[in-house]
Amino acid sequence: MKPPFILTNTMLNQIVLISQQIGRLELAYERQLHLRKDNRLRSIQSSLAIENNSLTLTQVTDIINGKRVLGNPKEIQEVKNAYDAYEQILKFDPYSINDFLRAHGMMTKGLADYSGKWRQSDIGIYDSSGNLIHMGARPQFVPKLMTDLFNWAKTDDTPILIKSAVMHYEIEVIHPFSDGNGRMGRLWQTVLLSIQNPVFAWLPVETIVYENQAEYYRVLGLADKANNATVFIEFMLDAILNMVNAYINEGTDKDVSYNPDNAKTTDLSDKSVEMSDKNDVLSDKDRKMDDKVDIVSDKLSKLTDNEKQAYLLISEFLQTNSSISNSDAQILINKSASTIRRYLNALVQQDLLIASGERKARKYRLPDQF
Repeated sequence: MKPPFILTNTMLNQIVLISQQIGRLELAYERQLHLRKDNRLRSIQSSLAIENNSLTLTQVTDIINGKRVLGNPKEIQEVKNAYDAYEQILKFDPYSINDFLRAHGMMTKGLADYSGKWRQSDIGIYDSSGNLIHMGARPQFVPKLMTDLFNWAKTDDTPILIKSAVMHYEIEVIHPFSDGNGRMGRLWQTVLLSIQNPVFAWLPVETIVYENQAEYYRVLGLADKANNATVFIEFMLDAILNMVNAYINEGTDKDVSYNPDNAKTTDLSDKSVEMSDKNDVLSDKDRKMDDKVDIVSDKLSKLTDNEKQAYLLISEFLQTNSSISNSDAQILINKSASTIRRYLNALVQQDLLIASGERKARKYRLPDQF
């Protein structure tokens, strides 16, 4: 069964921006291998800090580099475990419950009861002030709920960027483990994102979440009250977009990585990123991007929900393919030829796609400005 959420124009705009920007980071990450390890350590430190691990980024780095660190043995073990799990991100099958359980076993080795196994008792989700936000599912229902969730993720055609946030949220709601649920939700979102683009395996989205921890818990609470993941999806897409933009603003052509200790706090509730004084004034490139988003948003508002969903899937496909045919789109969207033809015509009429060729040879591509 499909988890409850609504596809919104905000999500569509966020995905268009993320898809456009992520390609700009690929070359830098292929060229600068040290950034991968640096950012992985930031991901680990931030994800653990969300759950009150007190070790600093320097201490986390020293632990992974084999240096002696004075600290809480449990917290040190959490770092070692998390590093082992994050190192397997590109090897985990995001739709395999066995891999999910194996990852939890790695993440909580020597730390939790039922490590790598579903919990056997009731459990609650608490914010940083100790307030109860949500009671997890009853333990007897956990195996089926998780099986249903993974089956949906494997078979549904929801775009990966949205699907990954839904999986993250549902893991938090079900709370399938006695410990490590938050870490697993964030890890598994990254595992899902990485099948779309391996760059996501090295982006420390957790840093933005950590810097906005109160908002993270607030949004979880709102989604829980609404019994709908929509607001949480938008929050996480903002976190991804802000992190991508942070790296681009720092300059991907330089030997530079994003340092959260030196950056201003990202306020996701205000939808703004303040990485340095130079970013207070938008560059011409930023203005052009804003104009592009406005144009896309206006065009999307004229489409039906089904046409929007079709555009989202097609534009995602065209990030890695030069064109798409009607038959390609039929397979991608799982609709009939006549329905796909109607969708494609609507997208062409809104100048969201450009068509070339005749009849069965007709192909569609994104406009150059997109």
